Amino acid sequence: MARGKQPSGIKIIAKNRRARHEYHILDRWEAGLVLVGTEVKALRAGRVNLGDAYGEIRKGEVWIAKMHIGPYDQANRQNHTPFRRRKMLLNRREIRKILPRIEEQGLTLIPLMIYFKKGRVKLEIGLGRGKKLHDKRDSKAKQDVERRMAQELGRRKREER
Repeated sequence: MARGKQPSGIKIIAKNRRARHEYHILDRWEAGLVLVGTEVKALRAGRVNLGDAYGEIRKGEVWIAKMHIGPYDQANRQNHTPFRRRKMLLNRREIRKILPRIEEQGLTLIPLMIYFKKGRVKLEIGLGRGKKLHDKRDSKAKQDVERRMAQELGRRKREER
């Protein structure tokens, strides 16, 4: 997705910006989530934190752990547990692709973004390898250079007018 633009029919709830800083993202998948009613309402209110969340595979099913969905204020005693494990909906074929890479290569499933697509909650997950400190410095320096180049191009365009 281009920066600042989103495809029609998609409403972004939250992005995990820290994931791009901490990991090299190798592959991405879109997964559905199994949620209860108050969780969906809390998501519509934007009460979610993807910061410490990660994915894991148990008995052939993919689960997301440590994703915080805050309690829904108008709910009564049937409110959900904020940190419960939630099942992700992926095809068996996709799970078979992910499983050996997690086990053998030491990669991690990281949630990148949570959004509504045609009224359904979707989670973009990525297969990531942790960055070393020098990798983080290199990517930060590269971002700074790209930002400066874009600023300079913008200045030159304005001066031409």
